Amino acid sequence: MTTPVKLPTGMPVLRVMPVPADANIHGDVFGGWIMAQVDIAGGTAAGRVARGRVATVAVKEFVFKQPVQVGDVLSFYAEVVRIGNTSITVTVEVYAERSPADPTVVKVTEATLTYVAIDPSGRPRPVPRP
Repeated sequence: MTTPVKLPTGMPVLRVMPVPADANIHGDVFGGWIMAQVDIAGGTAAGRVARGRVATVAVKEFVFKQPVQVGDVLSFYAEVVRIGNTSITVTVEVYAERSPADPTVVKVTEATLTYVAIDPSGRPRPVPRP
Protein backbone atom coordinates (compact mmCIF):
# COMPACT_ATOMS: atom_id res chain seq x y z
CA MET A 1 0.00 0.00 0.00
CA THR A 2 1.34 3.42 -0.90
CA THR A 3 1.09 6.34 1.48
CA PRO A 4 -0.10 9.44 -0.40
CA VAL A 5 1.98 12.57 0.08
CA LYS A 6 1.95 16.08 -1.34
CA LEU A 7 4.44 17.49 -3.78
CA PRO A 8 6.99 19.80 -2.15
CA THR A 9 6.48 23.52 -2.55
CA GLY A 10 8.58 25.22 -5.17
CA MET A 11 9.39 24.37 -8.73
CA PRO A 12 10.76 20.98 -9.68
CA VAL A 13 14.06 21.03 -11.55
CA LEU A 14 12.72 18.41 -13.95
CA ARG A 15 9.36 16.85 -14.82
CA VAL A 16 9.09 13.87 -17.11
CA MET A 17 6.70 11.06 -18.04
CA PRO A 18 8.30 7.68 -18.74
CA VAL A 19 7.27 5.93 -21.95
CA PRO A 20 7.15 2.21 -22.80
CA ALA A 21 10.79 2.23 -24.01
CA ASP A 22 11.80 3.17 -20.42
CA ALA A 23 10.15 0.08 -18.90
CA ASN A 24 10.20 -3.69 -18.80
CA ILE A 25 7.43 -5.86 -20.28
CA HIS A 26 5.30 -5.38 -17.15
CA GLY A 27 5.34 -1.58 -17.41
CA ASP A 28 7.73 -1.05 -14.50
CA VAL A 29 10.22 1.71 -15.29
CA PHE A 30 13.88 0.69 -15.08
CA GLY A 31 15.66 1.92 -11.96
CA GLY A 32 18.64 2.89 -14.09
CA TRP A 33 16.45 5.19 -16.17
CA ILE A 34 15.23 6.91 -12.99
CA MET A 35 18.83 7.18 -11.75
CA ALA A 36 19.82 8.89 -15.01
CA GLN A 37 16.99 11.42 -14.61
CA VAL A 38 18.09 12.08 -11.01
CA ASP A 39 21.60 12.78 -12.31
CA ILE A 40 20.21 15.21 -14.89
CA ALA A 41 18.18 17.03 -12.22
CA GLY A 42 21.10 17.19 -9.77
CA GLY A 43 23.50 18.25 -12.51
CA THR A 44 21.13 21.04 -13.55
CA ALA A 45 21.12 22.46 -10.00
CA ALA A 46 24.89 22.03 -9.62
CA GLY A 47 25.55 23.61 -13.02
CA ARG A 48 23.62 26.71 -12.01
CA VAL A 49 25.78 27.10 -8.91
CA ALA A 50 29.00 26.31 -10.80
CA ARG A 51 27.96 28.60 -13.65
CA GLY A 52 29.12 26.01 -16.11
CA ARG A 53 30.12 22.45 -16.68
CA VAL A 54 30.00 19.87 -13.87
CA ALA A 55 30.74 16.16 -13.67
CA THR A 56 29.18 13.62 -11.32
CA VAL A 57 31.79 12.24 -8.92
CA ALA A 58 29.72 10.40 -6.30
CA VAL A 59 26.26 9.16 -5.47
CA LYS A 60 25.58 8.48 -1.80
CA GLU A 61 22.75 5.96 -2.26
CA PHE A 62 19.50 5.18 -4.00
CA VAL A 63 16.63 3.49 -2.21
CA PHE A 64 13.53 2.96 -4.32
CA LYS A 65 10.44 3.29 -2.12
CA GLN A 66 7.78 2.81 -4.81
CA PRO A 67 7.73 1.37 -8.32
CA VAL A 68 7.22 3.74 -11.23
CA GLN A 69 4.84 2.87 -14.04
CA VAL A 70 4.63 4.10 -17.61
CA GLY A 71 2.34 7.14 -17.54
CA ASP A 72 3.34 8.35 -14.06
CA VAL A 73 4.44 12.00 -14.08
CA LEU A 74 7.74 12.25 -12.21
CA SER A 75 8.82 15.47 -10.50
CA PHE A 76 12.45 15.92 -9.46
CA TYR A 77 13.22 18.43 -6.71
CA ALA A 78 16.86 19.37 -6.17
CA GLU A 79 18.40 21.19 -3.23
CA VAL A 80 22.04 22.25 -3.01
CA VAL A 81 23.20 21.12 0.43
CA ARG A 82 26.93 21.92 0.29
CA ILE A 83 29.31 24.01 -1.77
CA GLY A 84 33.01 23.24 -1.49
CA ASN A 85 36.03 24.67 -3.30
CA THR A 86 35.39 22.67 -6.47
CA SER A 87 32.45 20.46 -5.47
CA ILE A 88 28.71 20.87 -5.09
CA THR A 89 26.52 18.38 -3.21
CA VAL A 90 22.87 18.13 -4.19
CA THR A 91 19.97 16.13 -2.74
CA VAL A 92 17.32 15.11 -5.26
CA GLU A 93 13.85 13.86 -4.28
CA VAL A 94 11.58 12.17 -6.82
CA TYR A 95 7.78 12.08 -6.63
CA ALA A 96 5.32 10.29 -8.91
CA GLU A 97 1.87 11.61 -9.72
CA ARG A 98 -0.30 8.70 -10.83
CA SER A 99 -3.88 7.77 -11.68
CA PRO A 100 -5.27 11.00 -13.17
CA ALA A 101 -8.84 9.75 -12.50
CA ASP A 102 -8.00 9.37 -8.80
CA PRO A 103 -4.82 11.48 -8.36
CA THR A 104 -2.21 10.11 -5.99
CA VAL A 105 1.31 11.34 -5.23
CA VAL A 106 4.00 9.03 -3.85
CA LYS A 107 7.67 9.56 -3.07
CA VAL A 108 9.69 7.30 -5.34
CA THR A 109 13.29 7.83 -4.24
CA GLU A 110 15.89 10.32 -3.10
CA ALA A 111 19.64 10.49 -3.49
CA THR A 112 22.54 12.74 -2.63
CA LEU A 113 25.00 13.36 -5.44
CA THR A 114 28.29 15.22 -5.55
CA TYR A 115 29.44 17.08 -8.63
CA VAL A 116 32.73 18.79 -9.38
CA ALA A 117 32.96 21.97 -11.42
CA ILE A 118 35.23 21.40 -14.40
CA ASP A 119 36.97 23.56 -16.97
CA PRO A 120 36.90 22.97 -20.76
CA SER A 121 39.73 20.45 -20.38
CA GLY A 122 37.79 18.42 -17.82
CA ARG A 123 39.95 19.50 -14.87
CA PRO A 124 38.46 20.64 -11.56
CA ARG A 125 38.00 24.39 -11.23
CA PRO A 126 36.88 26.59 -8.31
CA VAL A 127 33.15 27.09 -7.79
CA PRO A 128 32.38 30.81 -8.23
CA ARG A 129 31.31 32.60 -5.06
CA PRO A 130 28.30 34.94 -5.06
